[in-house]
Amino acid sequence: MEWKLFASLKEVVGQSEVEVDVQPGATFGDALDALLEANPELAEEVLNDDGELRDHIRVLHNGDNPFVSGEGRDTELEAGDELALFPPVSGG
Repeated sequence: MEWKLFASLKEVVGQSEVEVDVQPGATFGDALDALLEANPELAEEVLNDDGELRDHIRVLHNGDNPFVSGEGRDTELEAGDELALFPPVSGG
């Protein structure tokens, strides 16, 4: 499963795409755990003190935010799904 990282998250890891080893049928939470296990420096950027995603981090699963739809960490993944993490971005 591949994660796409943007802005400061990309800078923390040093690359914009990170492959994690999860099988189809795994959940978003499994994929996030695998990403953070492979890149522990990201945990401080994306998780709060309770181990939940920080409010300002945006997640996309195939273009939709599973946390907005209510599925969150339990969202089941399939082969070819796209996952992305976005920190707050400003500009003009």
